[in-house]
Amino acid sequence: MTSPTPPAEPVYADRTFRSPAGMVGGVLLLLLICWIGGDALFRGSGRVPWLALAGALTAVPLIVAFTLRPVVFANEQRIRIRNPFRTIAMPWTEVADLRAGYSSELFTEGGAKYQLWAVPVSLRQRKKAARQQSRRSLDDPYDRTSVTADVRDTKARTATADQTMADLRELAARAKEGAKSAGAGAKSATSSAASAASSAEGAESAVSVRWAYEVIVPAVVGAVLLAILLATG
Repeated sequence: MTSPTPPAEPVYADRTFRSPAGMVGGVLLLLLICWIGGDALFRGSGRVPWLALAGALTAVPLIVAFTLRPVVFANEQRIRIRNPFRTIAMPWTEVADLRAGYSSELFTEGGAKYQLWAVPVSLRQRKKAARQQSRRSLDDPYDRTSVTADVRDTKARTATADQTMADLRELAARAKEGAKSAGAGAKSATSSAASAASSAEGAESAVSVRWAYEVIVPAVVGAVLLAILLATG
């Protein structure tokens, strides 16, 4: 008899973190460019349509890059950061720290630093959350017990960027704890299996960086075309 097939490990969907305000601003800017650029393209005369086309070719990729493109994908195994001009992917074991000061940043075990454009820091929102926490401490100096505390109320008094970074740090800590447990269990395996596992782990631990040429190339072409038109006008 054949042994039953072991159940597959559960696959967890990526959690996405992005800036709603940035997306709304990007859509509004794109609509504005379509309105102004379309009017100049179809109703303009002489060199105006070409200037409008070159300007749109330069501006649209940049607006998409800085407003709609930034997003952070995170699951139980790895994190993928999509910034305006490049995408960085790495397993949680490569993440040394996540901080939110004036901007949200990720530090790797190798000392590299990457900014999380999708998690902007709002100092105004942070000050508002601090005022709410201060008022709460004055109203309830002895704090509430865990039985009556409301988790939603706690999150409401935390800035969005700080809460997002806290969630990412929690994912990183959970993944590293799981990696330690897996490493302890792997010590009982044979030397050949351990060697294969270590080589596979080394292949997966590399930080992957990919440049967004689909954004860079159109913007550069549009900028060059716009410069030529302005210089020869």
